[in-house]
Amino acid sequence: HVQLVESGGGLVQAGGSLRLSCAASGRTLFSYGMGWFRQAPGKEREFVAAISWGGGRTHSADSVKDRFTISRDNAKNTVYLQMNSLKPEDTAVYYCAQGRSSWSLPNNDDREYGYWGQGTQVTVSS
Repeated sequence: HVQLVESGGGLVQAGGSLRLSCAASGRTLFSYGMGWFRQAPGKEREFVAAISWGGGRTHSADSVKDRFTISRDNAKNTVYLQMNSLKPEDTAVYYCAQGRSSWSLPNNDDREYGYWGQGTQVTVSS
């Protein structure tokens, strides 16, 4: 069983930065792609970014491209989301998730992910 725990959320002013972390226990992340999603109040959960099992390939939503960067440290069993130039519309609960298939880059469909963390709140004030 995999447990994913996000951290690093908080309150930040518009234009600021935060780095989210997602630490895994119970099974190594090494062979699985990982993703970040977010859900704002009253809205559907939406894809943010994903990274392949080895970290060599990534993709992200147009809304965060050039501002957010996903990365991973397999030695630490941790995935990160560096968020720069934050906007009030980035306010949401952010979730990390593990892809269902090993040795792959998961896409933006949340059905491609099998394990989810509990989420961390990010609030961006204007």
